[in-house]
Amino acid sequence: MKLEQFDMERMQSTYENQVEFNLSESGVRPLTARELIADTAGLEALLDQPLVYSQSNGTLELRAQIAAIYPGAGVDHVEVTNGGSEANFITVFRLIEPGDEVVMLVPNYMQTWGLARAFGATICEWRLVEDAQAGRWRIDLGALEALVSARTRMIVICNPNNPTGARLTAADLDGIARIADKHGAWILSDEVYQGAELDGQETASMWGRSDRAIVTSGLSKAYGLPGLRIGWIVAPPPRVASFWSYHDYVTIAPGALSDRLARVALTPQRRAQLFERTRGILRANLPMIEEWLRTSGGFSWIRPEAGAIVYVRYDHPINSTELVTRLRKEKSVLVVPGDHFGMDGYLRLGFGEPQEYNRAGLERLRELLASLGKSPGGAASRSQSASIA
Repeated sequence: MKLEQFDMERMQSTYENQVEFNLSESGVRPLTARELIADTAGLEALLDQPLVYSQSNGTLELRAQIAAIYPGAGVDHVEVTNGGSEANFITVFRLIEPGDEVVMLVPNYMQTWGLARAFGATICEWRLVEDAQAGRWRIDLGALEALVSARTRMIVICNPNNPTGARLTAADLDGIARIADKHGAWILSDEVYQGAELDGQETASMWGRSDRAIVTSGLSKAYGLPGLRIGWIVAPPPRVASFWSYHDYVTIAPGALSDRLARVALTPQRRAQLFERTRGILRANLPMIEEWLRTSGGFSWIRPEAGAIVYVRYDHPINSTELVTRLRKEKSVLVVPGDHFGMDGYLRLGFGEPQEYNRAGLERLRELLASLGKSPGGAASRSQSASIA
């Protein structure tokens, strides 16, 4: 087995703490432990937590809180992991064998892309449609039907989507489940951005739509708690039991402090408060970045429905990785190039930090772009459809 370099994570891990302005993140400004707990008794209890090996699949209390999010699930449907990334890793590690086919909705977070290929699978791309007329990214179920066959082991989606911020509807998910069930394929639905919707309406989940649906999620994005490294898998109990045995070979258990803090975050009242905090940041910041895009010129985009990210097409004669490298070296600003999603000519811009921070970083991007000029063909020359704000 040989793993390809995970370009986006390698770039972020290397440079995100070295630049003055990090606009490569897809979540909001994280909370502190004091902000999360918000009472003296709770903080004292945290300090008295023994630093033991925690229950390796998550404490019963934490798994019960997670299960309550998913109708019909119980504690045996839940495996707690070290972040959503480990949840995805364990799922692919357990299910994918050499010769399998994996149909992956793209663009997407490329972790499962690299893992599936490393475990010997062939990736079949199922592309989101950039529908400028409708003002949204959407799926094409007919295209999925044509891709899925008896050889398909898994269909991979991210909903809400990274990097576009698009949401799949309940009808979309029902259609995916119908196609997967017809061919006996598993569905891996990464739902880590659920709860970070700008309109406040929680995104539909794949959970309960198929007996072969596996949901992964965690506290990193919508909750604003990436440093806890708490994620989870929700799946049928026999499958979760098998995931637990694979977890034993990786990190064994989540940290005791993280498990305890996750239990605070997932109480119903606190969970609702955390989601509203995130949505408030997004609602305040998105108009600012869209105004910046309009006044800067040379950009086209479809407004995201969720997440602290906007995926923009730019009209400048430079490769996206080259542009991001120059931006980092010359302006000390980090953003994600479209190359990392297999789409040159795009940038993923994060806007989850305070407005003055976002604006200062964006102004440095404007300065660099002003020195480049525009492509003779314009933005639309890179694609047959043009995104409209």
